[in-house]
Amino acid sequence: MSVLQGKIVFVSGASSGIGKACAERFAKAGAKLILCARSIDKITALAEQLKAMYQTESRVIGLDVRNREAVLAAVQSLPEVWQAIDVLINNAGVWLQGPLGESWDTMIDTNVKGLLYLTRAIVPLMLKYQRNGHVVNIGSVAGIHAYPGGAVYCACKAAVQFISDGLRMDVVDTPIRVTNIQPGMVQTDFSKVRFHGDEKKAAEVNEGITPLSAEDIADIIIYDASVPPHVQI
Repeated sequence: MSVLQGKIVFVSGASSGIGKACAERFAKAGAKLILCARSIDKITALAEQLKAMYQTESRVIGLDVRNREAVLAAVQSLPEVWQAIDVLINNAGVWLQGPLGESWDTMIDTNVKGLLYLTRAIVPLMLKYQRNGHVVNIGSVAGIHAYPGGAVYCACKAAVQFISDGLRMDVVDTPIRVTNIQPGMVQTDFSKVRFHGDEKKAAEVNEGITPLSAEDIADIIIYDASVPPHVQI
């Protein structure tokens, strides 16, 4: 039996890309899912698909993580049996290419503040229900090295790295683990959003290479969540 059987996994940005791939992998492993995204139709369809394939129990939440009050209300309104969350995957994010100052509010509000809102709402529940909890933040190599046109996005992902490192220190005396995943080039619709829907520019990014897939990253996250409690990645 999978060590993830029956675990409750909260996935933000679950409607596509890495979030959707994570939902599929955790469902296959026998976990129960709380799927969060702005597109309620997409995550509802995903939940129905996973129910048919793996008999997965899921709850879906239409949620924009930029809205602090909505995040808190969504988590607090979960039935008590669903509040004992084992794994939080902070995946919701946005990547908008452009000069400094363009679309920076959207990126900071989603990639940094949204991650903090969910973490602040869910980590206390992990402590309350004495879970061997695991917070998985989706960062990026962009948080290590900046590039032209990506100043704010890179700064956001650098913030994710230091938030992850700081949180790991803050909960070191608890059973909660914190992992920051920092992928390189991943082929998802995220790239199209980066270039404001310009598919040609999005395709050019990965020319001449075989990029990572959303499933590749989901496999890494499944591994991270499956190692024994004393192992910190």
